[in-house]
Amino acid sequence: MSDAWYESVGSETPLTQGDVIQDCPLITWAQEPIEVSATDQDEVLKGATTAIRADVVVMTQACDLEHSKLENVILCPHLPLGEYKDCWEEEMRARDQNPTNKAWVRLCDDIRDGFVWNLAMLNKGSTGDLTTEHRIVDFHSVYPVPRRFLESVLQGRGTTRLRLLPPYREHLSQAFARFFMRVGLPTPVEKDW
Repeated sequence: MSDAWYESVGSETPLTQGDVIQDCPLITWAQEPIEVSATDQDEVLKGATTAIRADVVVMTQACDLEHSKLENVILCPHLPLGEYKDCWEEEMRARDQNPTNKAWVRLCDDIRDGFVWNLAMLNKGSTGDLTTEHRIVDFHSVYPVPRRFLESVLQGRGTTRLRLLPPYREHLSQAFARFFMRVGLPTPVEKDW
């Protein structure tokens, strides 16, 4: 396994971009339809949240975290490649498609090479007593979490965590930026030359 992608950091180490956090508590929106009247919008919105846990990676820029320029940290979820494959196969079958090994390899290659805009692949790695298989980061889901809360959770656990090293964390950040900077024009530039 490659150790060039990661380092191991302790719970007392300040949070930074590329920190890999397992089983992180998050707030997300309930999937039920939300009906709102003119008078109860605030209460309906509060009631539409649900607590979950997910493996996440810190996407907030390292310089903003280092200089305490923000109160919330942006996190994106990631799944182990094996778990992602199970979800992919289930989705393919739900669409009456055959999830072949050839299609799986092509998808993995496309994710690795940056052709699947909403996904990024992290390499497998090992450092110290921490190991990880390849992981798929999903940019469709973005979770803001109060920085103080997240730091408190990590310190309370008292365990080490993986951290992406440069240039791998910047590569992930660049993939995240490409996902958000896409612009589709309803009418293309007319070609009359």
